[in-house]
Amino acid sequence: MMHKLLLLLLTALLGACAIIERPPPIPVRALDVKANCSYRDETGGSGTLKLDVAAARVRAFEASANFPQHGSCRFALKDFRQTKELPAIELTQLNGSCIVRMWEQGTRVTVAFQQCEKMCTGSAYEQLLPLIYDRRDGTCA
Repeated sequence: MMHKLLLLLLTALLGACAIIERPPPIPVRALDVKANCSYRDETGGSGTLKLDVAAARVRAFEASANFPQHGSCRFALKDFRQTKELPAIELTQLNGSCIVRMWEQGTRVTVAFQQCEKMCTGSAYEQLLPLIYDRRDGTCA
C-alpha cells in the first residue's frame, strides 16, 4: 500500500513539473513606438530614454544611464546607423563595435546594448542593463 501511495505521489509531482507556462513568442512585425521616460532605481542609478520608431525605422534615439561611483553611458542616434529592422531593430556604431538592439514583447519594448564599453565612462558598462519601456504606463526601467 505504501509503495502505491509513493508511486502515485511521484507521478503527481512529475506531472506538475511538466506544466510549464512559457511567455508568448515575440511577434515578427515592424516596431512602432514613441517613448520619453526616465527612471531612478533603489541604488541611486538613473537614466533616460527618448525613442521614436515608425515602421521599424528609428527616427530618434537617445539613452543615458548614470551609476553613482561607477560612471555613465550615453547613446545618440547620430553615432549609429541602422543595420536591421526585423525581427529586431539593430543599430551599429559608426566608428566602433557597439550594437544596440530593440524589440517588443507584449507591452514592453526592450533596448539592449552589446560591446558598448567605449560609450561609457569609468566602470559604468559593467552596471548597464537593457532599458525596458512599458507601453501600459509609459515608464521605463
